Amino acid sequence: MNNYAPPKYECPLCPRLVDFRLSNRETYPEFYNGPVPSFGQLDAKLLIIGLAPGLKGANQTGRPFTGDYAGLVLYSALKKNRFAEGEYDPSCFEGRGAGSDNFKLINCRVTNAVRCVPPANKPEPFEIRQCNKFLLAEIRAMQELKVIVTLGQIAHKAVIQALGFRQAEYTFGHAEKHRLQLTARELYLINSYHSSRYNINTGVLTQTMFDDVIAAAKKILT
Repeated sequence: MNNYAPPKYECPLCPRLVDFRLSNRETYPEFYNGPVPSFGQLDAKLLIIGLAPGLKGANQTGRPFTGDYAGLVLYSALKKNRFAEGEYDPSCFEGRGAGSDNFKLINCRVTNAVRCVPPANKPEPFEIRQCNKFLLAEIRAMQELKVIVTLGQIAHKAVIQALGFRQAEYTFGHAEKHRLQLTARELYLINSYHSSRYNINTGVLTQTMFDDVIAAAKKILT
């Protein structure tokens, strides 16, 4: 047994995010508009961690990386490396909530460093710290976890903070691998640039580059 539980739907910890949530409920009453729960099983060996829900992505659908461009890149790579099955169709979620396609994760779980959508997709340091307790609880609850893939520097730093390591000893870099020695187990941390439309359009990240990161995680697990 473990004491992990996802953030409450009406989480009050970050006043700015609460105000934004309430505003979005007025503007987009058909959206999920709450702390977005993780996608995938707790007994998975791979955990993917992004930054935060997108306003018209996970904040709309209630499922991480569902409904926005970043999800197309992520879930394509996961399916290619057999961490997912079924057909990912972001359009079928609009206004209907997650679960309306047949897309499933295999030995993989997806979450965000910050569970509530932030204005302009930019969480503040205070908000990242407030949500860090949920990230730590989730990692602890995943007893079979072997590999964490972080999408972007903020997610990377959130993991290092949650696990109590020194940031200076674990520098973020695309495709960098870090070995994290915990008291009872060892984890591998792999960094990737975020799979955002901006990074793809500017050439900072390509689908092939991202596929290779997920393939590296798979290699560790096999």
